[in-house]
Amino acid sequence: METEKKHYGLSTAISMIVGICIGSGIFFKADDILSYTGGHVGLSVLVFFIGAFCVIFGSITLSQLAALTDRSGGVVAYFEEFISPKAASAFGWFQMFAYYPSISVVVSWVAGIYTTMLLNLPSTLEVQVGIGTVYLISFHILNYYSIKLGGSFQNIATIMKLIPLIGIGIIGIFWNTPYPETTQELIVPVQEVGWSWLAALAPIAFSFDGWVVSTSITHEVKNAKRTMPLALTIGPLIVLGVYVAYFLGMVAMVGPEYILQHQDSTIYDIGTMLFGTYGGKLILFFILIAVLGVVNGLVLGNLRLPQSLAQKEMIPNSTKIKKIDLRTQLSPYAALTSIIISLIWMCVHYLTQKTEILSGGDVSEIAIVFSYITYVFLYYKVIQMNKEGKISSPIFGKLFPILGILGSAVIVIGGIVSNPTFVPIFLIVCACIFISGYIYYRKG
Repeated sequence: METEKKHYGLSTAISMIVGICIGSGIFFKADDILSYTGGHVGLSVLVFFIGAFCVIFGSITLSQLAALTDRSGGVVAYFEEFISPKAASAFGWFQMFAYYPSISVVVSWVAGIYTTMLLNLPSTLEVQVGIGTVYLISFHILNYYSIKLGGSFQNIATIMKLIPLIGIGIIGIFWNTPYPETTQELIVPVQEVGWSWLAALAPIAFSFDGWVVSTSITHEVKNAKRTMPLALTIGPLIVLGVYVAYFLGMVAMVGPEYILQHQDSTIYDIGTMLFGTYGGKLILFFILIAVLGVVNGLVLGNLRLPQSLAQKEMIPNSTKIKKIDLRTQLSPYAALTSIIISLIWMCVHYLTQKTEILSGGDVSEIAIVFSYITYVFLYYKVIQMNKEGKISSPIFGKLFPILGILGSAVIVIGGIVSNPTFVPIFLIVCACIFISGYIYYRKG
């Protein structure tokens, strides 16, 4: 049986990491990164590199745990096996009540933004959120009633999202036309550069997020102890290369000031410059499908999470939630739970954007920042196992976990710098959810 399980090689592991990491973030976070770095292109590229290395050291560290267990379930399984079921419940609550729904909501909203641009609809927050809500509910319904359709859409979106990224990167190399003129009416949101550039690490973390999911297939990878650390190094470096090429391609074609002024619509303007009005629409269509692919993938995981936690008796009403509909092979109560939590987060997201209390950021960045805090528990566990002799290599068992902890600290500091007033409050909310999961399982 063991040999039948080990059917993934290095190329599959790398492609999975690249496919998961390259999502919607780079399309609508590039201008945020440039803004936080005060419009400095070189500093923006440096931030991309810092973000990539924060991911690499963390992912290689987690791969050490993944290679020591046959359990499926990714990070929740690592908490359960290597720390405690109570810790697994805490992390599961955070993922179910904050991480998955907040990211799903923000990416759905971004899909709404690109839909208004594509169809020339009023680009108000209400219209964007309304369209995003329709997408969010639709993908829950699609993935509940048809696993096959949801999977097929995911494959199509993965291919389509690479086309504009790689295309803009290649065109930028050969581009020598003068920058387009920027309009006087628009205000360039350049910020003073001091330590504020650290705030760019929050959108960077969003852009690279998803790498943790790839650890869930470690028990099915051939020679996992060698293959996964290699894949988890090469994969993020490929993502870094694609992101930097796309970013520099945009800068080469329109200049940093234009990106800062036109923000999310910059990519449409580039498409129009290259191929006329229909070219702009075509690029927007590719990006919209790519973003919807991310929504689909997040909903795919979010639908199953309540069911998975209920099977471990880690959430209230577990008996009801874990009942599976034989026609869909999913729990209707888990799906309903996922939709309700997501809609609550959509309301929270709307209020934060309407009141602008997050200064250009969004609630998903905070959930991602908090997730890096939770990974520190696992990094520390690897250091402990190295002391106990369970992980022999001092590089994988000591050096990389320490660098992973430092990487998490850098991202957390960046998140707080981005909005020192409200980010700590949201982080406390995430911490309360995490602790509630721990207490619930302990009492249960």
